[in-house]
Amino acid sequence: MEYMKLGRTGMDVSRICLGCMSYGAPDRGGHTWTLSEEQSRPFIRKALDLGINFFDTANVYSDGTSEEIVGRALRDFANRDEIVVATKVHGRMHQGPNGAGLSRKAIMAEIDNSLRRLGMDYVDLYQIHRWDNQTPIEETMEALHDVVKAGKARYIGASSMYAWQFLKAQHTAERNGWTRFVSMQNYLNLLYREEEREMLPLCKEEQVGVIPWSPLARGRLTRDWEETSARSETDQFAKALYTVMETADRKVVERVAEVAAGRGVPRAQVALAWVLQKEAVAAPIIGATKPHHLDDAAAAVSLKLTPEEIAKLEEPYVPHPVLGGLN
Repeated sequence: MEYMKLGRTGMDVSRICLGCMSYGAPDRGGHTWTLSEEQSRPFIRKALDLGINFFDTANVYSDGTSEEIVGRALRDFANRDEIVVATKVHGRMHQGPNGAGLSRKAIMAEIDNSLRRLGMDYVDLYQIHRWDNQTPIEETMEALHDVVKAGKARYIGASSMYAWQFLKAQHTAERNGWTRFVSMQNYLNLLYREEEREMLPLCKEEQVGVIPWSPLARGRLTRDWEETSARSETDQFAKALYTVMETADRKVVERVAEVAAGRGVPRAQVALAWVLQKEAVAAPIIGATKPHHLDDAAAAVSLKLTPEEIAKLEEPYVPHPVLGGLN
């Protein structure tokens, strides 16, 4: 495994981040395809054995049970000082007023709730899951700054938003002497490259670490277009992402298959290697529900695509509507 600093911080993260949305009680929340605690623990342990030290979850995943499962496993298997634990705030955690969003009230309540579920004194990276149009950015950034100063988070990060929103948040923090975001968790893969227009150049210029979600396009890039999985058949969000430009997307999937066949490696390795070669990218966030998912992710770190292979993969792409939580 390779490691690099996350953005302009001094914190080392593995080039692969294990996304933990797949781990949670199937009967809690909206993801019936998630793995139970007993099923999840071997994947977390194997990730550690492969040198992965970066784990990403969220308060809203499986109604908080993802944080509980991940926290217990990491306490049992890992040295806390060596691992990087990230979670998020924004999604609705209870009905009624103040049950979601990025108000000071919500942030202060949810960081404590996340730490309780994780069984930890602090998280390394506390991220806003989406932009909150109902709360002034000044209120959000000051609250996040206070979370850091209270020792409950080491750094803060952002997720899917427009580049102008991200820059506004950073400017607000800088103007007031508050903590700035060190990372951007955005939607980026061979089927959706709109982030290359503004967000990736901005993150490169500002030395913000990019940790893309869904780098394998919910598995679309790893199999023939007609093949399905239990997740693809029930994941309504995925259907919204991958039914807009099917004709063009199918051509990209075919190119991934061709390059993988030429290299004699699984398609997942090629698709991940393409994301990893983006200059601003620190660590793609991968989900793993089968043992080979982790093996492929680790192998992708050392797979260096040639300029010709990259051009072949990118050539069929056409502009897409803005997606990934922004639309």
